[in-house]
Amino acid sequence: MRFVADQSQALEFRVRGRVQGVGFRPTVWRMARELGLAGEVLNDGEGVLVRVSGDQSQIAALLRRIERDPPPLAHIDAIESREYSGGLPQDFRIAWSIGGPAHTQVAPDAAVCASCAAELRDPHDRRYRYPFTNCTHCGPRLSIVTAIPYDRATTTMARFALCAACEAEYRNPTDRRFHAEAVACPACGPTASLIAFGQDEPPRDGDAIEVAARFIARGDIIAVKGLGGYHLACDATN
Repeated sequence: MRFVADQSQALEFRVRGRVQGVGFRPTVWRMARELGLAGEVLNDGEGVLVRVSGDQSQIAALLRRIERDPPPLAHIDAIESREYSGGLPQDFRIAWSIGGPAHTQVAPDAAVCASCAAELRDPHDRRYRYPFTNCTHCGPRLSIVTAIPYDRATTTMARFALCAACEAEYRNPTDRRFHAEAVACPACGPTASLIAFGQDEPPRDGDAIEVAARFIARGDIIAVKGLGGYHLACDATN
């Protein structure tokens, strides 16, 4: 890796608030690349760190854009800046997270976005009817995190290794799943199953959701295990 050292116009921004698990790093990455800046963005125990070098006016433009156009799920409480004298990459990149005591917020779980909902309904999409579809704009956050900084390795998704297709989305800067830590699909992510009360094995006579729908239609009560607990589902007219 080549580094640019001793840049006269280099700053470090400390961004505090709800800035982890919301697509903040990919957003800053895109902004910085568009402005021709070098540096890095990373998560740590206090929020997000942005270290950047380049033309002073472009750095100021980056700061304005971060304040004006954060990701939809983000909420910025404060941005602190100071001069930075360390070495930086010659391009702009998302760096490894830094651990430490947690003094930041994690976004709450978010309802499915329109784009993911469209995939769910598309018979030709590889996530057709996949109940755990999510992206940087929606899906689980607080309910799956086990530690800060927020990375896949510190969530309950850690044991689900990405398939090649999901890995490609995760690495693609133009994809809305760029650095989406909970990304998954039927080939590599968790699956839905239905267990009858008092039994250890799921029914073998169809898709779990279809079978559950039949049970509800005949008057049964289904306990749906969600991200933060159980929901009881039944026919309200029964």
